[in-house]
Amino acid sequence: MNPLKSVAGTITSGVILAVAIAIITTGVNLNVGSLIVWIHVLAGITWIGLLYYFNFVQVPALADAASDQGGPGGAGITKYVAPRALWWFRWGAVLTWLTGASYLFHLGRFFHAFSLGMMEGSTSQDLIIGVGAWLGTIMLYNVWGLIWPNQKKILGIKPATPEEIAKARKVAFIASRTNTLLSIPMIMSMVGYGHGGFFI
Repeated sequence: MNPLKSVAGTITSGVILAVAIAIITTGVNLNVGSLIVWIHVLAGITWIGLLYYFNFVQVPALADAASDQGGPGGAGITKYVAPRALWWFRWGAVLTWLTGASYLFHLGRFFHAFSLGMMEGSTSQDLIIGVGAWLGTIMLYNVWGLIWPNQKKILGIKPATPEEIAKARKVAFIASRTNTLLSIPMIMSMVGYGHGGFFI
């Protein structure tokens, strides 16, 4: 059976290939920090990639579909694409946050980061990753506290009146756009932590 014919097979094959490459290039000694960061980056790409898909592709496409008189409409997207994309989106957010927090714990910097470098023994690196961690935390809240509960009303997963659906659209839209905005400095903070800030 060809593993590329299923999502699970593709992901499993990719993980096996990555582990094989890691063993061939670096040996069999496990670097826990690198493993956590690898999972963090994979989950983050899934989360933020879908956030950008929603904001740059799906929302404008649905608006075009709604204004296209006699066109196919957006029912296929809302029935088949959006629920599946939202599943990967929200669980990607959880895994991204958990692995980011795990990495900070692994380094012994969790409390230093979340105090924005104000604890004794903190460094400027704790401030930059702390800003990223707080932005990621706000974004995680927006996913689970605002976007997903309102999307359930929009998609008909949870019963709602037309007025509640109209309000849900506004809340989900603003929360999603806020996350898109926050993702830009969040990514800058993560890169700055690992590679130094833009300004030295």
